[in-house]
Amino acid sequence: MNAAPITTSLREIDDLPSPRGLPLLGNLHQLPPATHHLTLERWAAELGTPYVFRFGTTPVTVWNDIELSHAVMRERPHRYRRYAPIENILKEFGCNGLFSIEGAAWEPQRRLVMQALSIPHIKAFYPTLAAITERLRRRWEAAAREGRVVDMTDDLKRFTVDVTSALAFGEDPNTLENERVLIQEQLAMLLPMLMARVNAPFAYWHYVKFPRDRKFDEALIDVHRHIRELMARARARMREEAAAEACATPLGDTAHAPRNLLEAMLALRDAPDSGITDDEVAANVLTMLVAGEETTATSIAWALLFLGSDDALQARVAASARGVLGDSAVCPSYGAMRELDLCEAVCTEASRLHPVAPYLSFEPLEEVRLQGVRLPAGTKMFMLNRPAMMDPNNYADPRQYDPDRWLHDHRHESASERGAHEPRAYLQFGAGPRVCPGRHLAAVEMRLVVSMLTANFTARLATNPADIREICTFTAVPSAMPMRLALR
Repeated sequence: MNAAPITTSLREIDDLPSPRGLPLLGNLHQLPPATHHLTLERWAAELGTPYVFRFGTTPVTVWNDIELSHAVMRERPHRYRRYAPIENILKEFGCNGLFSIEGAAWEPQRRLVMQALSIPHIKAFYPTLAAITERLRRRWEAAAREGRVVDMTDDLKRFTVDVTSALAFGEDPNTLENERVLIQEQLAMLLPMLMARVNAPFAYWHYVKFPRDRKFDEALIDVHRHIRELMARARARMREEAAAEACATPLGDTAHAPRNLLEAMLALRDAPDSGITDDEVAANVLTMLVAGEETTATSIAWALLFLGSDDALQARVAASARGVLGDSAVCPSYGAMRELDLCEAVCTEASRLHPVAPYLSFEPLEEVRLQGVRLPAGTKMFMLNRPAMMDPNNYADPRQYDPDRWLHDHRHESASERGAHEPRAYLQFGAGPRVCPGRHLAAVEMRLVVSMLTANFTARLATNPADIREICTFTAVPSAMPMRLALR
């Protein structure tokens, strides 16, 4: 773990370079929430890493070392944990699920989620995925015929909410066709509020509620009511199906097999001495909804920035997609979907330049010594992602948008032919034991949406690309992604 030898003089946190701050406030006044990630990256370029800044009086160390990031993530959850304020606030939201939960509760929940998001499960789910993609196509076809500008980020979030709900909970809210399904609007409030409260100098909402806090609290009540109704309907279905199976097998030797993540969690919850509560099940439902909506939709949206401003690239992706789709409007099978490498590559390359997770945040559970610096237990650590992905030692021409660098044939060229390509520097799904369990589902969604869009439409940005900015709402999202679509 890059521990300093005993004979080496250790630096303390206060010995690290730091941007000039103010008494009591530290550097808070220099870190506007929407763009603070860009400031952290600028300080890294100016000061080098590791450096330290302060949230009020709390020091936060900032690192930019890809090997160190991998080493820290390998030693989760026994030596490092996620940044504690995230878990504390998500507990208040009733959303302390697999993403943020720590300790012994993590592993059994991980197994359940990994099973639900496994390749065989997603393969079996593919017809539903294709049907929801067709629904998105019809929505975009209507917009194209009417000449309307499409808010692509909003539509993509509706798509991912429908996919996640159908896959994980066995119910499809159909937000793509039901314009005023509130769950999508309510979920969209959670990550910005999480970011705001994580960055707040103190827990002001425990003492006073501003209009934004009251609106969020009301939305959260509705979301949790929706989740409890989901759970009740799932339990009713499970009881009915178990009763039907019992009638069909009088000896009672056939148990109802859970068909989705929610049923599996409820079966585990309702088992004798499970130690799992309905609140914990609900927290994981909410975690899945939020994670399934935000990250994949944002990755696809960033790809549209490049597709919508490069006619030649879009034509190439369209030809590749049509070659796989044939006469179909949507990729017809899971096997065919696996041939859409270019459609995933345009998303991967976009999120290399515009990382959805601009940094990862951790704390050591015990004192550690990293790169000659002594970090007491509980020290806040931010691990920047973008600098390594913009390093020419990791990627050739790193500022150039080049989806080909992720294609199978290109990766297997010699180093002298393709230049630097270090996939370990791409950490959008994390690494180690807690690598994102939804990465395969995300890849499938990217391939389906990009192939459907480019094969059926021409898409043009309805704004100047230079006006699209990164906004950090816990994830780094585009400030807007308006597009005009025309039928091919």
